[in-house]
Amino acid sequence: MSYVPPPTPPASQVHAPVPTYLAWAITVTVLSFLSCCFSCLSFPGLVTGIVAIVFASRVKTLLNAGDLDGARRASGTAKIWCWVTTGILILAVLVSLGWFISVGPEGYMEMVEELQRQMEQAQ
Repeated sequence: MSYVPPPTPPASQVHAPVPTYLAWAITVTVLSFLSCCFSCLSFPGLVTGIVAIVFASRVKTLLNAGDLDGARRASGTAKIWCWVTTGILILAVLVSLGWFISVGPEGYMEMVEELQRQMEQAQ
C-alpha cells in the first residue's frame, strides 16, 4: 500500500485566516451595557456593539460558504464598528468620571433621583 498525499489547493485558494472580531464586539457591547448603569452616555455603544456583533458573526458564515471577499468585507466592517463602540465607551466613561468628580457623590445621587422623578412623572 502506498501513501498518496491529499491534493494541495491552488495558490489562489490558500488565504490567510480572516479575523472575526467577535470576542471584541461582545466585550465592548457588554461593557457598554454595564456602563449604562452609571450613565446613559454609553447607550449608543449598545447599538453600535450589536451592529459589530452582527458583522462579526457573518464572517464565519461567509467563509463556510466560500465567499472570501465577503468575509473580508464583513471582518473589516466588524472591526470598524468595534472601534466605534470602544470609542463611545471610553468617551462615556471619561465624561461620567469627570461628571462624578465635579459634582461629588451627593450631587450624583441627587441627579439620579431627579431623573427617576422625571421618569415617574412621564408615565
